[in-house]
Amino acid sequence: MKKSLLAIAAGAFVLGAAEFVMMGILPEAASATHVSIPTAGHFISAYAIGVCVGVTMLVFGRKTSPKHLVILFMALALIGNAMSAAAPNATVLVIARFIAGLPHGAFFGTGTVIAKALADKGQEGKAVSVMVTGQTIANMFGVPAGTLLAEYLDWRLAFVILALGAGLTIVLTLAWMPRIPAVPDAGLAGQFRFLAKPGPWLVLGAVFVGNSGVFCWWSYVSPWLQKTGGYDSRFVPLLMMLAGFGMVVGGLAGGHLADRWLHSVTAAVGQAISAAGLLMVFLVPGNLVTCAILTFWIAFGLFFINGPQMLLMADAGRGGGELIGGAAVQIGFNGGNAVGSLIGGMALNASGMNYHVTGLAGLPFTVAAVLLLVAFALRFERRERLAGQTLR
Repeated sequence: MKKSLLAIAAGAFVLGAAEFVMMGILPEAASATHVSIPTAGHFISAYAIGVCVGVTMLVFGRKTSPKHLVILFMALALIGNAMSAAAPNATVLVIARFIAGLPHGAFFGTGTVIAKALADKGQEGKAVSVMVTGQTIANMFGVPAGTLLAEYLDWRLAFVILALGAGLTIVLTLAWMPRIPAVPDAGLAGQFRFLAKPGPWLVLGAVFVGNSGVFCWWSYVSPWLQKTGGYDSRFVPLLMMLAGFGMVVGGLAGGHLADRWLHSVTAAVGQAISAAGLLMVFLVPGNLVTCAILTFWIAFGLFFINGPQMLLMADAGRGGGELIGGAAVQIGFNGGNAVGSLIGGMALNASGMNYHVTGLAGLPFTVAAVLLLVAFALRFERRERLAGQTLR
């Protein structure tokens, strides 16, 4: 079990770093491709859009063993990151980032199913948190390492390393992961039957708006730290490591509590933590100490919600829609990333590049996420938990 989960965590590390490394190297990538920082936000949005499109692979891969799906997804990650490393201009980099994002949501949907299959009864939240830990460790070490490479060598080296990591994950998957049966075949339309219920849409809405809010700020965290916090660019990698540590702690805490609390209540708490942090981004004058605290704080909330929300959707899709359910979280997550990046860039342009307004722009979205999750808890999960039913 441990080796199998480590193989999934390795893939999560590659995809987590691929998704978030651009935030740490955005100024260097923008300069090298001759675009402004708000325009370079498209490199973030392109990855997020790829995540949303790539989930369609699961529609046609429902009869395929999850192990073989993981290998396919890592092959795409290898290609996309290799293209990113070699991109000669902004247009090619946008295309490469789109390809690199294609396997992301599908991988985490599949990984959630694998983790649940390998977990002891009642420990599903912890098993999913192990997978998520790969993504959070990527933010703790992989993203800062990429930022250091951009600062002292070449930002393209980060993508070279990610391509190699994807290749290594393929090897580990072949060596360590058992063959897990495919999910029940409910037919092409049957995979989406659970979406006819209102409950899953409340969860997906919360994922979407919550991450839209956080990414209004997070997409521009590197220049925020420098312009608002007063950090020299050399110290940004250390702050990215602090954010990664917050994500690791938040992901593990959220997974642990999800086995004890209602999943939706756990996720609502995480969204509330992020909302409070965004409010402080707007209200608190920036300095070295406050920006460091807020970097940890919001990153903690951002990944506290991951495990509970993936479990909610995987449970909702039980009976043939598990892969789509788990992956739908990543669609909402990365769709929110794309929208948040665009809204944050618009807020910066409208305010004359005042980085405090990224917190204000994101705050209403995260508050809306809390309300949606509370509504789900009251209307669906609490009643169904009392009745001993699954979340359908």
